[in-house]
Amino acid sequence: MLKPRSTTTRELVNLDGLWRFALDDAGIRQPWTGTLDTKLEAPVPSSYNDLFTDPKIRDQVGWVWYQRSVRVPRGWAGERVLLRLDAATHEGKVYVDDVLVTRHVGGYTPFEADITEHVSPGGEFRLTVGVSNELTSASIPPGSITVTKDGRRQQTYLHDFYNYAGLARSVWLYSKPERHIEDVTIVTDVIGDTGVIDYSVAASHETGVRVRALDAAGHEVASADGSEGTFSIEDVTLWQPGAAYLYDLVVELLDDGEVIDSYMQPFGVRTVEVRGTQFLINGTPFYFTGFGKHEDTAVRGKGHDNAYLVHDFQLLDWVGANSFRTSHYPYAEEVLEFADRNGIVVVDETAAVGLNLGVQGGLTGIGPKPTFSPETFNDETQAAHAQHIRELIARDKNHPSVVMWSIANEPASNEDGAREYFEPLVQLARELDPTRPLTYAVVMFATFQNDKIADLFDVISINRYYGWYVFTGDLATAEHYLETDLRGWVEAFGKPIMMSEYGADTMPGQHSVWDMPWSEEYQQNYLAMNHRVFDRIDAFVGEHVWNFADFQTSNGIHRVDGNRKGVFTRDRKPKASAHALRARWTGLGGIKPSVNEAAILLDGQTESRPVPALEGAK
Repeated sequence: MLKPRSTTTRELVNLDGLWRFALDDAGIRQPWTGTLDTKLEAPVPSSYNDLFTDPKIRDQVGWVWYQRSVRVPRGWAGERVLLRLDAATHEGKVYVDDVLVTRHVGGYTPFEADITEHVSPGGEFRLTVGVSNELTSASIPPGSITVTKDGRRQQTYLHDFYNYAGLARSVWLYSKPERHIEDVTIVTDVIGDTGVIDYSVAASHETGVRVRALDAAGHEVASADGSEGTFSIEDVTLWQPGAAYLYDLVVELLDDGEVIDSYMQPFGVRTVEVRGTQFLINGTPFYFTGFGKHEDTAVRGKGHDNAYLVHDFQLLDWVGANSFRTSHYPYAEEVLEFADRNGIVVVDETAAVGLNLGVQGGLTGIGPKPTFSPETFNDETQAAHAQHIRELIARDKNHPSVVMWSIANEPASNEDGAREYFEPLVQLARELDPTRPLTYAVVMFATFQNDKIADLFDVISINRYYGWYVFTGDLATAEHYLETDLRGWVEAFGKPIMMSEYGADTMPGQHSVWDMPWSEEYQQNYLAMNHRVFDRIDAFVGEHVWNFADFQTSNGIHRVDGNRKGVFTRDRKPKASAHALRARWTGLGGIKPSVNEAAILLDGQTESRPVPALEGAK
């Protein structure tokens, strides 16, 4: 799905701002049929949960309603008129006046509706959007709903971040010609000093197609004709981590030489490859330094905020990070565009988090029911997961910053049924994009001895919390078990491995001269222990600390106003560990720290000990 852009043939109107807002309750019937009867207003983009003081709104389970009036520009006569929502978490229904024009399930990918037949240029219409935050066993991410004795509906879920909901991203009205470009796909390769670009253009009608590549100064450097083909850029400037360079592909539909539609798609020329135990960008080994993040700020929840976008990237640069994972869902498109322009590498993850009933068993890792079964996560779940993969790749395929797809976080990959569930999804992702490696984040319950799906993937991303959830405060024992664990994965699978999560909750201002959990010193020592292990393993290709910043979660006795594993506070103040990471990462330039092949215990052999289970909450 093409992102709306203003071009010589297309116009767009941003519909962000304050909208009328109401809960769906017995007092509101068919709210799309008239002006919403409410005194409340809510900003778009923003999650609604933390905006109001009424706990009934924060704890809502089900539908809420947004409404505003929209005027179609009078100059759009003869054009197609479309509504686009960048996301509605987790399900959206859109009404133009009294007509349902589209419905979409999935909280982090865009959807749109052609409303040409329902509006008139220069006229005004009533736009009503319903948003539901409900999660079920058939949704991605999954969840369940229970009813209390006093009749209140409560949402539970297996992921450790707050279930913010609403219109957290922008809403657009845009125009395009009757005959128009529908999709553009760009795949790049490099031969010597020449960039080789394969392109494909989908259009609504059979017509002529011309493409022109422009450099950063706007000079044409290559061109081609036809709806698909290949062209070359001599003396190409590569998109590099930390040194971004973007070209623009101008795509034009032609009728007897006249341009009838035009669309500009930025792209970067770079290659990505897994070779043996190395991860290569442009043929050079790349070492990931960075974080798992969240779209999470006070008041806004998951609402996209360009001020936070800029500041977060400034902090990434300050700390020496070259990458991040979009844990645990696709982020706003503006985030990826900013990464494209700033040379930050992205592991792009689906919203498939919580596919693991073992977390209900706490430290045992044994849930009350099997994760994959007709009664739990089943064919319906898998179908929703597949659709989410389709939408993610369709949205993000042209971003040079995206170097790898992560199709799930901490699934029950150690349980029966995992391979039957995931193998078709891996095949689907490879069919949709054969150019990028695939990974998933491995939960602690899944070990190199019992994991059933690791061989399907290109990179093994591992979530481990030795020294926090297990061996709490005993970093010496934690270091031994961590190294044993990681070396086991290398020997079992011979693939690149990276740490996709490791971290310790930390209260800023809490200090100790001992290894005291929750202190700033303990977080520093915990990270240093992990780094010693990473540096001793040749096949290790990256480290993503959990988390970039503190974030909100559901209530829990192990949570103090949310998850405190951030190296920055929720308002982006550095903890002591941020300075320690800066000292380690600054100047690495994506190159792995020197390896000290120090022998581990048992004469350097990987010890076969059972790996302790880990509570699923992070």
